[in-house]
Amino acid sequence: MSDIEIRTLADTEWRESLALFRAALHVTPPTDEQWAVGSRSYEPGRTLGAFCGDTLAGTAFAWSSDLLVPGGAVVPMAAVTRVGVRSDFRRRGVLRELMRRQLADVADRGEVLAALRPTEPVIYGRFGYGQATRGAKTVAAPRNAVLRPEVSSGGRVRLVTPAEALAVMPGIYERAGRSRPGTMARPSYWWTVAYERAFAADEHIIVAVHSGPTGDDGYLMYRPTPGALPGTNATLAVDDFVAAAPDAVYGLWRFLLGVDLVDEVTVWTRPTDEPIAEALTDPRAITSAEHRSDLWLRLVDVPKALAAREYGPATVVLEVEDPLLPSNSGIYRLTPDGATRTTATPDLSLGVDVLAMLYLGTWRAGALTTIGRIRELTPGAAAKADTLFAVPQAAWCGTFF
Repeated sequence: MSDIEIRTLADTEWRESLALFRAALHVTPPTDEQWAVGSRSYEPGRTLGAFCGDTLAGTAFAWSSDLLVPGGAVVPMAAVTRVGVRSDFRRRGVLRELMRRQLADVADRGEVLAALRPTEPVIYGRFGYGQATRGAKTVAAPRNAVLRPEVSSGGRVRLVTPAEALAVMPGIYERAGRSRPGTMARPSYWWTVAYERAFAADEHIIVAVHSGPTGDDGYLMYRPTPGALPGTNATLAVDDFVAAAPDAVYGLWRFLLGVDLVDEVTVWTRPTDEPIAEALTDPRAITSAEHRSDLWLRLVDVPKALAAREYGPATVVLEVEDPLLPSNSGIYRLTPDGATRTTATPDLSLGVDVLAMLYLGTWRAGALTTIGRIRELTPGAAAKADTLFAVPQAAWCGTFF
C-alpha cells in the first residue's frame, strides 16, 4: 500500500496511539486517571504512527533496554511493545511498513537487538524475530505442597506497602533478577506501567520481599482472587517472581505455598530448568507444568550480536539470510575466540529468525535441522553448533512488556 506514511509521533499524539493499541486488544481507551500515569510510561521519540491520509491506522513503540547474553555481556536492545493496527486497516501493509521503519530506527540508534512478546507469534517471524527463550508456567495445590527438608530456603519474607515496593523492587531486580542469559534491563518507564499504574488504580496486588544474609535478594508479586463458590478458597496468580539464589527462590516458594485459605497457586513464568516439583515431598502437588513462549528476539546487527556472546569448544561457519536488513546477510565463522565474517564455505545455512532461536542457547541446531529450519551443508555441523551455542543455565527473560 503506497499511501502509508510512517512518522514519529509527538507527545500530544501518544494518547491516541495508546487508544489504538488498546482497541486492537479489545480494551476501552484510557481514562483520564489511567492516562495521568500511562503518559509517563512513554519514552520520547520512540512511538511510531502509520497514517493513511489523516487517519492513524497503526502504531508501534519501544523502550531502550539491554539484554544479558551468554558469557555475561550486556547488549543494547529495543524492547518493542504497544504494536497495533486498526481493524479496518488490516491486510493493507500497515504492520509491514511499521516494522520496517522501526527496525531501521533501532539500527540507527545503535541497538544491536530488538525483542518483543507477541500476542500473535505467527506474525513476527517474517520480520526476523525468533523465539529465543521459554518460561515455565507452574500451577500448584498448596494443600499438598511441602518443600523437602533438605531444600535450602532460609531467610525472611515480609509483605511490603506499595510505597516500599516501588522503592526496593528496582534495586532487587538489578541485583538478583539478571543472572541468566535473556534477562533484560527494566527501564523506569517499565516500572510505571507494571506497578505504579496498578497501585494508582488500587488493584489488589501483594508484594512479598525475601531478605537473606546480605539484605533483600528477591521478591514476588501476586494477585489474589477469592473463591467463586461457597466453601472454596482463593487462588493466587504470581505475575513477577524475581530471585536467583536458592535460599531466595525456595524461600519465596515456601512463603507462597504457606499462605492460608488458598486452593491454587499459579506462577506464570520461571526458568524451565528450575526443579520445583522435585523440591517437594510430593511432586504431584504441581498439578500443571507447561513450557511457554517467553522472549522473541531479533538480531538487528548480526556481526555485533554474534561477537558479543561466548561460545563453546567448536567451530562452525554459518550462512545467514536477512531480507529486511541485507547488510546482515553473509557468512560468519564462529569459534571459541569469537565471530568474524568470512568467505569460507558455509557449514549451515539459516534465516536471521532461526539464528535468534539459537542465540541464547534455548534451541538446538540439531533439532531445528530435522524440521528444515536449518540446512546442514556439512555433515555433522549441526552437532558442532549444538556445542558452540550451549549454555549452562536455561535462558529466560521473565519480564512482561
